[in-house]
This record gives sequence, C-alpha cells and structure tokens, in this order.
Amino acid sequence: MEFLTDYAGFLLKLVSVAIVIGVLLAMIANGKRKSQPGSLSVTKLNENYDAMKDDLDRQLLDKKTLKSQLKEKKKQEKLDKKANKKAPKEIEETPKKRLYVLDFDGDIKASAVTSMREEITAILSVATAKDEVVVRLESGGGMVHSYGLAASQLQRIREANIPLTICVDKVAASGGYMMACVANKIIAAPFAILGSIGVVAQVPNVHRLLDKSLIDVELHTAGKYKRTLTMLGKNTDEGREKFKQDLEDTHGLFKRFVSEQRPQLDIEDIATGDTWYGREALENKLVDDVMTSDAYLVAQYKDSEVVQVSYKQPKGMAERFGLSVFSAFEQKAVTWLGKLTQSRGF
Repeated sequence: MEFLTDYAGFLLKLVSVAIVIGVLLAMIANGKRKSQPGSLSVTKLNENYDAMKDDLDRQLLDKKTLKSQLKEKKKQEKLDKKANKKAPKEIEETPKKRLYVLDFDGDIKASAVTSMREEITAILSVATAKDEVVVRLESGGGMVHSYGLAASQLQRIREANIPLTICVDKVAASGGYMMACVANKIIAAPFAILGSIGVVAQVPNVHRLLDKSLIDVELHTAGKYKRTLTMLGKNTDEGREKFKQDLEDTHGLFKRFVSEQRPQLDIEDIATGDTWYGREALENKLVDDVMTSDAYLVAQYKDSEVVQVSYKQPKGMAERFGLSVFSAFEQKAVTWLGKLTQSRGF
C-alpha cells in the first residue's frame, strides 16, 4: 500500500513537471509563431476539374472509345496551338479572365479574417478589373467589431473595381450577411439560410446567488456608463435601459450599412432579425440568384482561369506535435466566453 502511495505521488509530480514544461514551451513557440510569416497556396481548379473528368473517362469508357477520345483531344490541342501561332500579337497577348476563389468559414470571432486579409492583399496586387473574386461564405455571425472588420476587408475588393461574388451554400446570417451584402452579386443555394439582420446580447447575473451565500462583490468604475450590466453585481434599471439603447444604436448602424450596400432592399421590412431560405431570400431581394457555389464555378471553367487562393498561418507547437486537443479547448473556451460576456453580437 505504501508503495502505491509513493508511486502515485511520483506520477503526480511527473505530470506537474510535464505540464509546466509544456506551458513554457508553448509560450516560447507562440512567440516564434508571431514572427514567422504564413504561406500562400494557389490551386488551379480548372486542372483539378479536367483531371477528375479524365479519371472518370478512364474508369467508364472502353479502351477503343477512350483511345479515340484521346486522339481527338490531341488533335484539337495541335489545332489550337497552330491557331495561336497565326493569331495577331494583340490577341495572343490578351490574358484570359481570372477568377479567384476564397473560402471564409466564420466563427463567433470571425477568426478567418486573419487569413482572408492576406489573401485579399495578394489578389489585389495582381488582379485587374476584368477579373473576379468569388468568396464561398459560411457564417452565422458573431462579434460586431470582428464582422465589421471582415466586411471592411471585402470592401477593399469593391473599391479596387474588381467584381465580387459571394456564394452561400449553407448560411450567411447576421454578421455573415453583413459580409455578403458587400458583394456585387450574392448567390445562395436553395435552402441556404440568410438574413437575421439584428443584434443580440445576453448577460447571466448571479448576484442573488452570491448575496444568498454572503459573498460581496465590489465593482468600481470611472464614467457613468463604463459598465451598464454586470455578471456579479446588482444591475439597475438605468443600466438596463442604456444597454438596450446601445443595442438599438448598433442595430441602426447595421441597417444603414446593409441598405447602403443593397439599396434595392426594403430595410425596415427585412431588418427584423428574421431569416429566409435561398428562394425566399431571392423574392425579398436579399440575394441575386439561386444556385450552389459548385454550379457557379463549373460554369466559369470554360472561359476563365479559376484559381483557389489560401493563406496558411504557421502552425503552433500544439498542431506540430498533434496536440490539437489544446487548440480545440482554447477555441471552445473563447466561444463560451463570448456567450457569457455582454459583448454585442450580430
């Protein structure tokens, strides 16, 4: 029994030392990570599409038909090459329209904006007015300031006079729709969820529980409205009214932004916090067309060079050593913290 006790004590010390070392290493790695640049990845989707088509042909066609098809393809390539040589220099040097594809998968903090801002900067350095940027957007909204920044990043594309198309396959609600409305054209899948032009905030209050347990909480502020509502202290009617007024003011800013981007909307009718599916959203002028992002991109392959641009952040120590559980825990903690604080959210 004494041996087991000693052994348990030894294991506890070992685990404690391992945790301390792990935390120190993580702090060092995090510092290095901030100084390391990420990497930009470019994938030519036309080539991927052609490769899949060729693979399917090889699986389905008999040898004779496949051989004939390949022969015809090579013949056509030779003819195209010959025609290009004979073409006037002006036509030959005219580049093909390029369509840049970005993906934005939004959480409560709009964390994906960290990569998206780099992707947009890279695209704007080479794109021309005849090109197009397509963003495949998925987000149910989140913090006001975070999605305000994300929408502002998309505005950089519009300000550069480059056509911007937003494709929504699942959801672009609240802050997500705030981003989508910046586009020249919004395309949504038939059952994608759009809208939710409203503002929400909730604050749990445990003052009565603490009071019952004889636990005092002191809250000191400098400024009348520095803290309108609190989780631990006693809230006042004046604080509640100010908090609700702040929500109304934020909602007003939200409505003004959406109406400026899409003046065809009847903003008072749709800015109720309600949501609509794709086809209903089209009827309410929240979107411009109903189709999936896949259908839209495939239709562009023939006449455009379609490239997917992705900026990868440098991996931290947790990811490098496969300790993704720590990253997942951190993300979950941030999500719950956002829900428990009085931060206003779209």
